[in-house]
Amino acid sequence: MELRTDLAVEARELAQEDLKDVDYRSEETQGLFIERLDVKTKRAGQLMGKDAGRYVTVNLPPLTDNIRDTDERLPVIAQEIRRLLPVNGLVMVVGLGNPEITPDALGPMCVSKVLATRHITGEIARSTGLDRLRAVAVLRTGVTGQTGIETGELILSVVKRIKPSAVIVIDALASRRLERLGCTLQISDTGIAPGAGVGNHRTKICEATLGVPVIALGVPTVVDAVTLVSDLVCIEDEAQQKDLREKVSPRGSTMVVTPKEIDLLIERASRLLSLSINMALHSDIDTSDLLSLL
Repeated sequence: MELRTDLAVEARELAQEDLKDVDYRSEETQGLFIERLDVKTKRAGQLMGKDAGRYVTVNLPPLTDNIRDTDERLPVIAQEIRRLLPVNGLVMVVGLGNPEITPDALGPMCVSKVLATRHITGEIARSTGLDRLRAVAVLRTGVTGQTGIETGELILSVVKRIKPSAVIVIDALASRRLERLGCTLQISDTGIAPGAGVGNHRTKICEATLGVPVIALGVPTVVDAVTLVSDLVCIEDEAQQKDLREKVSPRGSTMVVTPKEIDLLIERASRLLSLSINMALHSDIDTSDLLSLL
């Protein structure tokens, strides 16, 4: 039975093979447990069901706890994001998802708090003391059901027009385990496929399709119901697995599980991510000065 997850560390566990071309290491920084996966070859990625590239998983205290503007987690996450970004050039930050569906609202809510600076140039920037800000453009894509436009097509059209040096995309993810919901942040340089977490695959948003580096940020907000039950009851018999799928997902419908405090989780996760992104993009600005602009 296929167990659905967007997290590379969980995909590595599920592969249950000696993945020779996958480097794994972990470390603790400022009280945060960080796992690093470097998938070196396409074959290793296929065994995991992931693309080759770098994946950083930051294990956090529950995001339903309070997030402060001076939170000690922010510089750590900002540094991890900065490592994957080009040093100079315009960066476009894109929020994926549907703001009207709470578990899917992470991207739109996050980018609403990201500082857009592309339009602040010339004498206006110098006279206001904002000439040290990096050029940043912000985009909320909505979903295809709302716009009639594929998310990948929309992003590509804007990329061709404004020519950023990199794109950051933020989206809600699916995990294999309930205990990872609201406690995990994944950062990767492999891009993202919108809707993959709930089985609604769309055109992949990555360097191959956009022509510029794509850094994907995500927090798991849902668990696929079949995956959850399979993990809990540990069924290996194929007939029983089929019966389980039919009971948990009748008529082939996809069902996901999300925490009851999902609204609080999304609000605080979006705040943590947006503050970290702002710090990563505007490293020449003091944190207190940066916060005064938000």
